[in-house]
Amino acid sequence: MSVTIEGLHNFRDTGGIALAEGGVTRSGVLFRSDALGALTDAGLTALGETPIGVVVDFRTPEERAAAPDRLPARAMETVELSILEGAMAQMAKEAFSAPAPPTPAQLADMAAKIPTLEQLYIGMLQHGADAFAAVARLVSAGTDDRPSAVLVHCTAGKDRTGVATALLLDAVGADRDAVVADYASSEQNLAGDWADGMLRMVASFGIPLTPALKTLVVATPPGAIRAALDWVDATHGSAAGYLRSGGMTEPEFAALRTRLTG
Repeated sequence: MSVTIEGLHNFRDTGGIALAEGGVTRSGVLFRSDALGALTDAGLTALGETPIGVVVDFRTPEERAAAPDRLPARAMETVELSILEGAMAQMAKEAFSAPAPPTPAQLADMAAKIPTLEQLYIGMLQHGADAFAAVARLVSAGTDDRPSAVLVHCTAGKDRTGVATALLLDAVGADRDAVVADYASSEQNLAGDWADGMLRMVASFGIPLTPALKTLVVATPPGAIRAALDWVDATHGSAAGYLRSGGMTEPEFAALRTRLTG
């Protein structure tokens, strides 16, 4: 469910997504977004009027330092869960901490390590079960009598955030095609100024903007999240089984389902 918050490009409520057995997911429970550093004053006010009480930031420490979140004046719990793994984590660390522009040899090495989105997502899943289960617990602990909805975000709100929300929605019985459609909508949300600016930033590092790199930075092809969910099914039986592998208990999972589906 699209919601306009000034300063954000990829903010939305995951309510209203079709469930496989009928009905839709609940609104006002789980939100997703790009990073909050560009919120305007009007955007801060609007965010403060939502039922959000917990903000989960999936970014690396380097990303947070480069673009700190802006948060409303009212109290919101913030939870930092860095889940970017493997080649992209190292590339991000190098990009944000390098004292000088990379050499041609370093650029060639970085380009050779660029994963596909499918590889990136499966890498997150291979290492991130505990973190994803922690997010699920935060959602399951919410109530309707106080601002306790959960907002998850990374930088673009498409990859780390996309995997997390797809997992939680799939785990509670959302229709798989509807989950994929929610993921894929990020590409259109980010098109234009945000995507153009991100591609300019990447190009400023001297890295050639190949089609594969453009896809990695600004695209959300449906096949990428389908591949991630297929991996979850093949290795854990289901998204629910995956979250249980991260330590989620049956009572916690039952609370998650109730919270997201009513």
